[in-house]
Amino acid sequence: MSDRLVVGAGPLPAALSAQVAAADALVVAADEAGGPFEASRARGLPWLPVRVDAGDVLIGPAVHAGEPGCPTCVERRREGNLGDARAKQRSLTEMGRLLIPLAASLVTALMAEEAACGFARTRDAVLRVSLRTGAITRHRLLADSLCPDCAEPAEDRPARLGLTAAPKPAPDVFRTRALPAELRERYVDAETGVIGSVGVTGRGGLPVAVARIAPGRGGEQSRHGYGRAHDYRSAAATAIAEALERYASVRPRGRRTVKACFADVADQALDPRTLGLYPDDWYDRPGFVYRRFDPDQKTRWVWGYSFAAERPLLVPLSFAYYGAEPGWAFECSNGAALGGCLTEAIFYGLLEVAERDAFLMTWYGKLPVPKVDLDSVTDRRIPVTVERARRMAGYELSAFAMVMEQGVPAFWAMAVDRDGLPGRPYALCAAGAHPDPEQALRSALFELLPSIGALGDRYDADASADMLADGDRVRKMEHHRQLYCHPGAFARLAFLPIDGPGLPFAEATDARPGPGGPARVWPKHDDLADDATELVRRYLATGLDVVAVDTTCPELRAGGLASAKVLVPGTLPMTFGHRYRRTHGLERPLTVPRLLGYRDRDLAPADLTPDPHPFP
Repeated sequence: MSDRLVVGAGPLPAALSAQVAAADALVVAADEAGGPFEASRARGLPWLPVRVDAGDVLIGPAVHAGEPGCPTCVERRREGNLGDARAKQRSLTEMGRLLIPLAASLVTALMAEEAACGFARTRDAVLRVSLRTGAITRHRLLADSLCPDCAEPAEDRPARLGLTAAPKPAPDVFRTRALPAELRERYVDAETGVIGSVGVTGRGGLPVAVARIAPGRGGEQSRHGYGRAHDYRSAAATAIAEALERYASVRPRGRRTVKACFADVADQALDPRTLGLYPDDWYDRPGFVYRRFDPDQKTRWVWGYSFAAERPLLVPLSFAYYGAEPGWAFECSNGAALGGCLTEAIFYGLLEVAERDAFLMTWYGKLPVPKVDLDSVTDRRIPVTVERARRMAGYELSAFAMVMEQGVPAFWAMAVDRDGLPGRPYALCAAGAHPDPEQALRSALFELLPSIGALGDRYDADASADMLADGDRVRKMEHHRQLYCHPGAFARLAFLPIDGPGLPFAEATDARPGPGGPARVWPKHDDLADDATELVRRYLATGLDVVAVDTTCPELRAGGLASAKVLVPGTLPMTFGHRYRRTHGLERPLTVPRLLGYRDRDLAPADLTPDPHPFP
């Protein structure tokens, strides 16, 4: 057998065969289409794919038996990042054919160098050689955990998801560590990256970044992450983290699922009916995309963990991963979070559940939650931000302290154009929740301010008027925000004491939500596991369960990150598209207003506001 093997037909294999010399245990597979590698695999040797792509030669990744990372991974990453751009580039292939003989010597030298140094540059990476200029660039590759050729999903098994020790830098810091400095280097590459690119701009007086996942694809296949902060570097890091969270949360990666009927696994599964489904007749509506719950119909599940029962629990796949398959109800990234460890991811996933539940509970119950005096906060960046929004954009900012029976600090932030200038959004809303009340308020404002600039050029008054007249026209996430850009929708927000005086911040954050309820002041802890335990305990104490699913995929694990999806049956889940709201069959929206002292009796289902919510 030859020490070196060139497999494939076409100009590049022909040119390489004429120049390749013997080398130790290196199998080179070369072909324009990236095709016949079976001969290389059969010999059980490391092999190095080499192929022509338009005006370039791609070398790598070096493939080792039993290890993930192969040419198919490269193609999947490039297809997501380049999309239609690649199809346009293919017109350069003929030019590439003419230049191949000239590049063969360079490519051969690179391959020999790789063999001599143990594939140092092509291990988990691809070298791209330009046939026109001879320029060489290196593109890092993380193996695709959904690759049909090299990925080996692990069997999903029940496991205890304990809140393990996670020391914090300081008691008032609620992260175990800063985001790794090498985050961009590991995950961002225009060709082979999990994230295609990161862009930074300024909106509403704040740096805003977008990390683009699958920018070459459209619609729901393209999911980006966004970051807002006081500086551009932090905004970019936050955007990358959010993009990775969404990457891991859309579908299971690196794990197999369990297929079973609920009736057969009911004793060890989460009952989907506790999560808020739809009235039976809704499923017969034209265009309604969700299916009736049938306990005898097989569906897919993944293993999660119930903190109330202290045992593993099967969770419906469509609720654990919001892009996996159509299920029984609308599901989104609500409760999905990323962290430096699983404890941190669960903690922030539960905080997001708290934020959205507080917002929707306030909305559907029309709770007149107290207004906060924004000038009374300790963090002086907040009143400066408020004044900047007023002077630079002409918007008046206000915030309202929402706290449910668990006592988690949460705020509803609102920007209002009091001058009512034509062609501008009239009102915008956002929310934030965090154990540190001022951090919760900052989060709400950071979500709110970029919307002021982002919507200014896209506000369509006629479309908003149509949605105002017919709530069923609110079909997408952005529609909820656009509806309340219309001045005529502002009256629906009148239950909030917008024009009243604000409470001093300390008074608002020390208040208790109902008789004997927990204070919003958070105990000081040195370990995030204690914070997470405290947060979970508050939900368990109010009769609710906390269910967590470890959604960490191999790509996140490679960067020392973790992700989780948290579900709290009985809370109001965030939905987009008014026809898909999930308020039916849930008792808390009817009882919590009385529990918190906003009503003297429980509400009836007909008392809940029938209008689309204004969450962005």
